[in-house]
Amino acid sequence: MRENDMLEKEEIFSKVLRAGRRTYFFDVRATKADDYYITITESKKFTEEDGSFHFKKHKIYLYKEDFAAFAEILGEMTSYVLNHKGEEVISERHQKDFKKEYASDKTDDDEILPQTSTFTDIEFDDI
Repeated sequence: MRENDMLEKEEIFSKVLRAGRRTYFFDVRATKADDYYITITESKKFTEEDGSFHFKKHKIYLYKEDFAAFAEILGEMTSYVLNHKGEEVISERHQKDFKKEYASDKTDDDEILPQTSTFTDIEFDDI
């Protein structure tokens, strides 16, 4: 069997989760004995000062005999985090509504100005 045929046979089902500079790949693959297992790959993009970039990848292989225990512990860990810290992302860098939250910190006596974008429209004719 050609190498490309083997790769096509190996990958059965895939899903992708893009999360900022990280991308997670969830793949169902087949063993030589035609049994299934899952790989979870984290790919993280790093940009160099010169504008070039590279990716670092980490992969987990998860076999059927470990599915139940893995799912149980993952569920327990995610519940723990959500119960103790909630769903809101604390880091300013990751907050979707950081400016909105700033405006909501004002009291009723403060004038709430409409938020303006820091982007400036520049026409090529202006340059």
